[in-house]
Amino acid sequence: MANMTAALKGPADLFGHPRALSFLFATEMWERFSYYGMRALLVLYMVKYLLLPAQVGNVAGLATFKSALETVFGPLAMQPFASQVYGFYTGLVYLTPIFGGLLADRVLGQRRTVIIGAALMAVGHFLMAFEHLFLLALTVLILGNGCFKSNISTQVGFLYPPGDRRRDSAFSIFYVGINLGAFLAPLVCGTLGEEYGWHYGFAAAGVGMTTGLVIYLLATPHLPKDAFIPHASHAPLTRRDWQAIAAIALLFVPASLFWGTYEQQGNTIVLWASDFTDRHLVAGFEIPVTWFQALNPFMIFAFTPFIVALWRWQGAREPSTVAKLAIGLFLNAASYLVMVAAAELTGAGQASWLWLFAYFVVLTVGELYLSPTSLSWVTKVAPASLLSMMMGVWLATSFAGGFLAGYLGTFWSSMTHTSFFLMLAIISAIAGLMIVLLSRPLRAVLPD
Repeated sequence: MANMTAALKGPADLFGHPRALSFLFATEMWERFSYYGMRALLVLYMVKYLLLPAQVGNVAGLATFKSALETVFGPLAMQPFASQVYGFYTGLVYLTPIFGGLLADRVLGQRRTVIIGAALMAVGHFLMAFEHLFLLALTVLILGNGCFKSNISTQVGFLYPPGDRRRDSAFSIFYVGINLGAFLAPLVCGTLGEEYGWHYGFAAAGVGMTTGLVIYLLATPHLPKDAFIPHASHAPLTRRDWQAIAAIALLFVPASLFWGTYEQQGNTIVLWASDFTDRHLVAGFEIPVTWFQALNPFMIFAFTPFIVALWRWQGAREPSTVAKLAIGLFLNAASYLVMVAAAELTGAGQASWLWLFAYFVVLTVGELYLSPTSLSWVTKVAPASLLSMMMGVWLATSFAGGFLAGYLGTFWSSMTHTSFFLMLAIISAIAGLMIVLLSRPLRAVLPD
């Protein structure tokens, strides 16, 4: 690790951080542009086009896949089936990083693994332009994300020596890159898909991923040297290493519950925006459904400087990592209470779009307390010889959460909207209470 950090000493060019952070920021921004551009369209594409009787028979393997799901979940109408596909996709893109991390740690090194992943994802997005290859495209995207996701995050951690207090702020800056791409994606890919044709939106996502790959290749001279080199040997894990692994495992369940509820924003919240929200502004302009997917990432990079400044101002009173995770979950629960109020007060009518705006404000602040903080925490505590794999394990909380999001989404058509949103709030609040109960043993094992 010393050689790795020594190689990075030199001019800083992004808020006092190593030069490599700006390249990783840009690469991740374009990768997230491609991911969220496709995600913004996915449920609408299925419900309003792909799963309609005229098209559904053209998709290779889809009938077999649906039959397999119905063996487990029972008969699935169009909307529940679309939610399940969404859940499988958003879940599996966060399971495969475990294997991508292991591949990087043991065989290829982070750089080559990231390049392979970026190339696969570019191909997958372009395949989405061909409806009969829908399932193949999702599979290629899942595999590419597995190679890319954990290793790009690990490289950010490699930029800083142990104990460097800039690490948390670096991940917050990196998180802004993620959300800058996610903000632009619905505006570009979503608008192209909704207004000009679904396949134009998917092709735009492919162009974004290709841009990210080119930037990463140009970044080669500035990346951590050890990121290119497979680890030749691994010392036995120490007692503290095993404690760190146990702590990550303990927090896996509540973090998964967070993502299971959070991911409704790309699933049932899209349907709420489409069918139950008054999206009219002035002069007859109607907000496109996919544009609501830009609110969360816009708020991420708008709110991040204030959250980081708040933590700096708090000084010694800054909440511990575990406390930040609990706060994030309780705020996530509060965001769904906003939707409970929207559904209850509007009844059978259409709710103002301002309810969705308020929902995204609360959801975003909760995400800022939980997501970048947890990524930074894993790079601090995970055994160095297993860092990429453990980052993959942590990202797999989104795998479990994605599957849960798909399953929860199947209740959208059978529950009242008030009850549905209340269920999500209760699940997130229970997860927050779990972290509160775990805070004392976790502090004893791994002080923040």
